[in-house]
Amino acid sequence: MSIETALKQRSDSKCELCASGNNLSVFEVPPTEAHSDKCVLLCDTCTTEIEQTDALNVNHWRCLNDSMWSQVPVVQVMAYRMLKRLIAAGEAWAQDLLDMLYLDDETLAWANKGSAEVEQDEPHLDSNGAVLSAGDNVVLIKDLVVKGANFTAKRGTPVRGISLTSNPEHIEGRVNGTRIVIITQYVKKM
Repeated sequence: MSIETALKQRSDSKCELCASGNNLSVFEVPPTEAHSDKCVLLCDTCTTEIEQTDALNVNHWRCLNDSMWSQVPVVQVMAYRMLKRLIAAGEAWAQDLLDMLYLDDETLAWANKGSAEVEQDEPHLDSNGAVLSAGDNVVLIKDLVVKGANFTAKRGTPVRGISLTSNPEHIEGRVNGTRIVIITQYVKKM
């Protein structure tokens, strides 16, 4: 059986990311060899969006809300990589989806191995100069008025599982159930 036939059978002849049935083709998920377990069946729109690096139609990728729950590891890898790109483009909803996504260790390693993320030159540092990484837990060292959310984040409030931004002076995290941007000099790593 050919790879395309196997993928059409697995996906019910629909794009494995957005469920479109138009202009489907096989897409190899790097860094691997061509095998149906390492390929996805994608429509032209998804393929074009994945291959171009300059602009994304962010509304098209809201389909990841459904496809990220696939039981097929290669589809999970593609959903993870696209969510990471959307987060880099400043889409907060993508971070919320990524926070819910669970990948086993092997699948996560594969997703990160082929990820085209650019390493940042300047690290994110807390108030004491400790390097912050995505997923770290921090504590606020100053009361912060959260604009637009109508509350004050009090000193001593823990912020768990932070996300890094493209600006090394900012991180993102949840306080009182609201995702906010926090200046790194107002936090201390736990």
